[in-house]
Amino acid sequence: MTTASVPGPLSEVTSAGRGSLGVVQGAALTLGAVLGTGVISLPALAAQEAGPAALVAWFGLVLVSIPLASTFAALGARYPDGGGVATYARRAFGSRVATVTGWCFYFAIPLGVPGAAGFAGAYVADSLGGGRQTQLITSALLIGTVAVMNWYGVRISGRIQIVIAAVLALLLMVATTVSLPHASIANLTPFAPHGWTAVGTAAALLIWAFAGWEVVTSLSSEYRDPARDISRATTIALVTMGAMYLGVAFATVSVLGDNVSAAPLSDLLVLGFGEPARGVTAGVAVLLSLGAMNAYFAGNARLGAALGRDGSLPRWFARGSSAGEVPRRSLAVVTASTFLTLLWVAVTGAAIESTMLLVTGAVALVYVVGTAAALRLLPRGTWVRRGAAIAFAASLLLLALTGKHLLPQLITGLAALAWTARSGRTSPRE
Repeated sequence: MTTASVPGPLSEVTSAGRGSLGVVQGAALTLGAVLGTGVISLPALAAQEAGPAALVAWFGLVLVSIPLASTFAALGARYPDGGGVATYARRAFGSRVATVTGWCFYFAIPLGVPGAAGFAGAYVADSLGGGRQTQLITSALLIGTVAVMNWYGVRISGRIQIVIAAVLALLLMVATTVSLPHASIANLTPFAPHGWTAVGTAAALLIWAFAGWEVVTSLSSEYRDPARDISRATTIALVTMGAMYLGVAFATVSVLGDNVSAAPLSDLLVLGFGEPARGVTAGVAVLLSLGAMNAYFAGNARLGAALGRDGSLPRWFARGSSAGEVPRRSLAVVTASTFLTLLWVAVTGAAIESTMLLVTGAVALVYVVGTAAALRLLPRGTWVRRGAAIAFAASLLLLALTGKHLLPQLITGLAALAWTARSGRTSPRE
């Protein structure tokens, strides 16, 4: 990681600390955003698709995460602001692109968060019984918990996130370690039973396990020393995430072989501690969901406040947009919108996990815009800019894979352009 050493005008680099986040809290929030609930089920799905060769997909995506994470870390260190990618888009491409990008992400998160909560709710329902009702109640409790955590500011939610990240790291490490004595080389052959093209299919399944680098850019202004601490926090999160993902993926293939179930983490824990350990998976799912939701709520609330400050949303949203302040108005909108989505799911009977698909287009779009902005904003000839070029190419591929899930973002983008035209926020590049 070389983000801390990127040269640039002093006016563009903020070193003076104004926020409260340190390296450990920042790393925990970043890890929470990236390490999603998919770690519980995706190793099994990838193994079923490509066999042991799924490990190639996991390793490749960890490698792709390096330039992607480095790009967003470099931008955050250089332009620390609650607007995150919207701010970078404003600097690189002007107000219209910034407004469209900001709206697509801000209004997508409340649609997708209930899906993350519902994933944990399903595990709780499986352990306690009660079916869909337990799943919905658990989801509502998780949303309320995260809203309260962020109501008191990133200092509090960041400290809680450290505990969540530490417990998760311990649980995943234990699951991998206790199961490895049961590993067998025979489970690694044939290595590519479905052909090498299946590795690409497995990679497409796993892409969403590596999303999340974009949301923490909105927390960049909350660091005490953004120019120094963001790159360090990102490096810690990247290394930890890679070790966790690769460890669980390798254990799933080498230990479980063809006997992998839909919940491989449970199977790995059972090998070490017996059948009673299966219930621990519900706790892991809750912590994974809580960590991801906390990071997304924290970043999205600050994004909304920054959009209000910059005229991309009504000025009412702007309160709390300064570093160290709590954007409670924006947070209230995010929370209320999330509960409305959950209510819609409850009334219509739709599968709660399906709402996560509504966010996929927003993530892909933000990655493309963010990495494209990096190509304009980061100094030429530096390694981090070369990494941004790789990240941009990977983001375009991700956008292509998104397909029909871009429709919600198309509608949101048109609404954002209508707002821009009506309010006259069409200033040139800033």
